[in-house]
Amino acid sequence: MNEIKALAKLKAGDEEALEWFIDRYSAYVGTIVSNFLKGSMTYSDIEEVTADVFVTLWKSADRLYPLNLKGYLSRVSRSLSMQKLREQVQELPLDEDILIIDDQSAFDGLAQEEQNQIVRQAVLAMPQPEREIFLRFYYYNQSVNEISVHMQMNANTIKTKLRRGRETLRQHLEFIHIDTENMKVKGGDTNECNQHS
Repeated sequence: MNEIKALAKLKAGDEEALEWFIDRYSAYVGTIVSNFLKGSMTYSDIEEVTADVFVTLWKSADRLYPLNLKGYLSRVSRSLSMQKLREQVQELPLDEDILIIDDQSAFDGLAQEEQNQIVRQAVLAMPQPEREIFLRFYYYNQSVNEISVHMQMNANTIKTKLRRGRETLRQHLEFIHIDTENMKVKGGDTNECNQHS
C-alpha cells in the first residue's frame, strides 16, 4: 500500500490504514515529540503525545493531502507537545528565581496561590516563540544551547527573547500591582463613606 491509497482508506474510516501510518511515521513523530519534551516530561508522557498525534490524524483525515502529510504530522507533533507543556505549567509552583522581579511589592497583599496564578497567566499570554523559550529555560532548566538546537534558532536570538520575556512579565506584574492598589483605594473610599452615612 502506498501513501495515497492509505490516506484514501483512512478517509473512509479504515483502521488498518491508521495502523499503516503509525508503522510508517511513529518513529518520525516520536523523535519530534521527544526532542521537544526532552528533559521536561517522562517517557510515558512522550508516548501519550505521540499517540495523540495519530488520533488527530485520524480525526482530520478528510482535510489532508498526501503531498503535505509529513509536514502536517510535524506541525501537529509540535502543537500537541506545546499543549502538554502548558498543562504541566498549571501544576508548577511559583519559583522566585524564575520571576526575577526587582520589586516584590508587586505581590503585596496577594495570597501565594494568587501569585502563582498571576505568573502562570502572564507566561501563557506570551506570544510564540517567546513563551516556548521562556518555559524551556526557566521551568524546564534547558540551557540556551539546548533550546537553540531544539528550536533551530540562533543562541543570541534565544537570549534576546528571554530578556524580552522577563520584561513582559515584569510589566504584567506592575500592571497587576497598580490595579490592586486602585481596588484598595476604592475599597477604602467605600468604607469611609459607609462610616459617615
